[in-house]
Parts: sequence; C-alpha cells; structure tokens
Amino acid sequence: MINNSRIDQYKRMESKRLDQVFLTRLRHGLGCSPFEADAVLRTHHDVYGALQQLDAQPGQFLVSVVSAEAPPQASLEEAQQVLVRLTLDATGDLDVRRRDGVVGLRRLRLQRMAREAFDQGGLLTVEDLALRLLNCGERTLNRDLADLRAEGIEVPLRSTIKDMGRAVSHRSAIVNRWLRGEEYAAIAKATCHSVRSVQAYVSCFRRIAALHRKTPEKELVPFLAGVSPTLAREYLEILKTAKMSPHRRKEIDGAAAKKK
Repeated sequence: MINNSRIDQYKRMESKRLDQVFLTRLRHGLGCSPFEADAVLRTHHDVYGALQQLDAQPGQFLVSVVSAEAPPQASLEEAQQVLVRLTLDATGDLDVRRRDGVVGLRRLRLQRMAREAFDQGGLLTVEDLALRLLNCGERTLNRDLADLRAEGIEVPLRSTIKDMGRAVSHRSAIVNRWLRGEEYAAIAKATCHSVRSVQAYVSCFRRIAALHRKTPEKELVPFLAGVSPTLAREYLEILKTAKMSPHRRKEIDGAAAKKK
C-alpha cells in the first residue's frame, strides 16, 4: 500500500529545497537582502502557484484579466489582474452551432467566458472578448450584447459591473427587473450580483421615488437621498418610463405615503 502522506512529505521537502536554491541565487547573484529575496519568492509563489491550481482541461485555457476588485477609475495598465480559467470549446457547442449558427455560438461563448471570469474574481472587457478570445469586431460584440440585454440577459463585463463606457447601467437593469415583479434572488442570478447588492439598489430607488413625490423642491431630492444628481436622474427616469407590475406600483405608492 502506498503511503500518500509520505509522498506528500517528500514533495514538500523538495519544494523547500528548490525555494532555498532560488533564495540563494537572489541573495548572491542579484545582491538582494534576505527580506527582498523572501518577498520575491512569495510573489513568485502567488503568481505562478496559481497555474497549478487552475488546471485547464481540454477546450480551456488560462488568461489574465482585470480583477473585479479593481476600481472603475483605474486604467487597464494599472488595475490589479487575476488569472482565470476560461472555456472556449465545450461539449454541446457544435450542437449550438448547427442549431443557431455562428452568431448563436458566439453569443453562447461570450456569456460563458464572461461568467466564468466573474465567478473567479475577474471581469472581461469587450476588447478582451473581441481581440483576444473570439477574434471578431467590437461592434459585432456590442450588437450581440444589445440583443442579449433585450432578451433580459445581462453579461458580467467590466463596462456593466463598473458602469463604464456607454453600456447600460446595471443599476437600471436591476431596478427595471424588480419593477416588473421579479424577486431578489432571480434578479441577482440574472445580473451576476449578490442579493444584498440588489436589495441595496432597490432600496435606494424606492427612497428616491418617495422623496420625489413628497418633496416640493425637486432639486433637493439627491441631497435628501444621499446620492449623486446623476443617479437621482437615472432613477427618476426609470420611475417615469418603466413598466410596473401592479404589486410593485402598490409598494412604490405605499413607500411614498409613509413619507408624509
């Protein structure tokens, strides 16, 4: 019987031996201090150790993308990156190609890879999908994304999650879904947000809607709600144009009545 614990122990010992060789070369070959050499070694493990954990299967590959934690104002060059495993070719893709053609297959793959990146803490951009992954034009993908949104499908890209560029605000998509009668859990799944985030967006919208109806000085609504004028205008436009289910309209009217 093979003693797996002993094999694991040997592997750890070998790793430590290699670490020591690496540290020695950094100290004596590059003149690094012990502190600097140790920092370089830790960074090496953080970056390249992920390759062993992200074991790509046939049809998959590893790619570096912008972290979902990177602030929207950070440039792509300065933003934190994460390594993610994406699936370009999966079982069933050929069936989709036969049924829906090239366009259907492309839309399936862009959704799948965007969600895989998001689930692993990263966010793809339209440029990533067009130039690095799907080998097509950005305008083509923008048309795909617009058609998917029209079907109620939100793709978790950096432009939508962080509200960058000309993409439709994810806040608007979430609030519109809620007004149509969808529940928090379903909205969270469809828009790739947490239930808590969805609840926060809806709560903010209801607050602005109530203040708008009860505040004579409309310009004070953003101040009283504690939001930016841009966000207030966005939500008020939704209030004016959205299709509401009867029970959502009742909730909005009830919230406004409580502000008396």
